[in-house]
Amino acid sequence: MSDPISPLINALHNQGRLRVWSLVITAFGDLVQDRGGEISTARLGALLNRVGIEQGTLRTALSRLNRDGWVTSTRSGRLSLYRLSEQGLDRFAPATTQIYAAPQTVPVSRWAMTLNIAADGIQQIELSPADADIPPADLRLTGSIETISESYRATLLGEGHRHALEGLRDDLEALESARLESDLDAAASRLLLIHRWRRITLRYGDIAPELMPADAPLKNPRLAVAQAYRRLAPAAETWLDSADGDLAPMPPADARLARRFGGLQEA
Repeated sequence: MSDPISPLINALHNQGRLRVWSLVITAFGDLVQDRGGEISTARLGALLNRVGIEQGTLRTALSRLNRDGWVTSTRSGRLSLYRLSEQGLDRFAPATTQIYAAPQTVPVSRWAMTLNIAADGIQQIELSPADADIPPADLRLTGSIETISESYRATLLGEGHRHALEGLRDDLEALESARLESDLDAAASRLLLIHRWRRITLRYGDIAPELMPADAPLKNPRLAVAQAYRRLAPAAETWLDSADGDLAPMPPADARLARRFGGLQEA
């Protein structure tokens, strides 16, 4: 029987040299921080083994994160427990808001165009929803868009961003048709989905759906991710609640989980 999440696992390993330490940080942000902030090597190992990461590779990644000040560890019997350090939290916390921000679900009616002049005199112009959190600018105009050409839209979606969205689209399509066989499958799928999304949104930011080129791989990537996340969340959370051998149940999720992507109960 074929592995229902093999397309996502293969995509993870085919994107060049895999930075396992980065995948571990994604796991902390998505599956650990809202459940007491601490995870055992047994549970983390089971999760990463499901996506093709061997125990030795995980130990190396955790050792690096510890050495670089991202995580701290304590012992509990024969298990090690890991949590993000204060330094790790300071680094990761600002990204959380961007990763799990609510998707745009209604059309934008009021826009802001900002212009900034760089030190070399080059003018940088950006267009975004007027209610977005926009840093101070040298010039800001607000109003409605009367005309926007396809050629202008094309300038907003660079080649790297387009390629990244193509990979995200493929993952979402694979998840749509996958018949997950266990709660661990759901937790692993959620990890892989957020790992890809984390890299996209932190590197490229968001483009409003109204500004996306007609041939964009996804019209509203954040909404598509939110919808997939909401489908995966219940079973993934059940796995985190489960006990099996060395896997003790994790603490219950706090209220932050339910607020991700604007609310996990949203339609």
